[in-house]
Amino acid sequence: MKVSDVFHGISNFLFSRTNREFLIFLFFFAVAGIFWLMMTLNETYEQEVRIPVRYTNVTKNAVLTSPETDTIRVTISDKGYVLLTYLYGDALHPIDLDFKTYSHTNGTGSVSSSELSKLVSRQLAASSKLVSVKPEKLSFYYNNGEKKVVPVRWRGNVTPEALYYLAGVNYDPDSVTIYASRTKLDSIHEIFTESLHYSDFHDTLTINARLTKIAGVKIVPQQVRISFITDVLTEESINDVPIVGINLPPGTVLRAFPAKVSVKFVSGVKTLRNLSPSDFLVVADYNEMMKNPSQTCCPISLQKVPEGVSRAKLSTTQVDYLLEEQTAP
Repeated sequence: MKVSDVFHGISNFLFSRTNREFLIFLFFFAVAGIFWLMMTLNETYEQEVRIPVRYTNVTKNAVLTSPETDTIRVTISDKGYVLLTYLYGDALHPIDLDFKTYSHTNGTGSVSSSELSKLVSRQLAASSKLVSVKPEKLSFYYNNGEKKVVPVRWRGNVTPEALYYLAGVNYDPDSVTIYASRTKLDSIHEIFTESLHYSDFHDTLTINARLTKIAGVKIVPQQVRISFITDVLTEESINDVPIVGINLPPGTVLRAFPAKVSVKFVSGVKTLRNLSPSDFLVVADYNEMMKNPSQTCCPISLQKVPEGVSRAKLSTTQVDYLLEEQTAP
C-alpha cells in the first residue's frame, strides 16, 4: 500500500460528514472551556498559602532550641490567576528573620504579626491583599550552649503474640543530648518516643522511632532505633534458694528448717537458661519474729527476683526456726 493511499484514507475518515461535525463540536467545546477558565480565573478569591521562615545570623554562642525552619500560613485575596502563581510558581520565597534583630536576652525571641505582615507584603503583587497571618506571633527559643544527656524511653502499646513476652528493649542510641534553658534542663530526666502501637509479633521487632518534641528543647538526634526482643513464656521453678535472716542482733544466727526453699515463676526460655538460686533473695525478718516470739515458725518473703522473671511466689510462706547466740572465741 502506498503512503499516498494511507493519507487519503485518513483524510476521508476525518473529514467525512459525521466526523467533521464531531471535530467542529470539539473545537467549540474547547473554545468554551478556555473562555470559562479565563472568566473563572478572573474572579477574586481568598487562598491560604504556606511560607517557610528561616532564622539567619545566629550568633556563634547561641543554639536554637526550636526548629531552625518554621512555617507561617497567610491568607491572600486576589484574582485566581495571581493566586496560581503563589501556589505553583516561585513568586513567594522563604522569609529570612535576622536572629539578632528579634532575639531577647532571656533565651527567647518573637516576631509580631504586624512585622510578619510587612515581610510577606513585600513579596505580593500590587493587586494582592493580605487578609491574615497565622500564627499571630512567631516565637523561638535559644540558649548559650547549655546541654544535658538523658536516657530514651519508649511509650505506647507494644504487645507480642500470645505465649510470648517482651524480654528486653534495646535502644540505639540509648540516650540523647538536649539543649534548653537551665530550668527546662533541670526538669527533664528522660525523653520519650512518640506513641508506639505494635502487636501480634513473635520475632524481634526493630523500628525507627521519632522522639516526642518539647517546646523550647532541641533534641539530638531526633530519632532512635529500638529493638523489642521477645521470648517464649514458660512456667518453671528453681530449688535450693537459701533463706537469709535480716535485722538480726549482733552475734545472733538464724537456723531455718528447711534452710532452703523453692520459687515458682514465669519467665522466658532464654532467661531461664541463665538463672541460679543466688539470683533470688528470700528473707526472714527478725522484727517480724519478735511480734510473736512464742511461736516456733516465722514468715518468709521474696524480696528480690532477677530481671525477666514475673509472677514469682514461694513454695511456702513460713518455716520453723531457731535463734542461736554465737559466743566469741
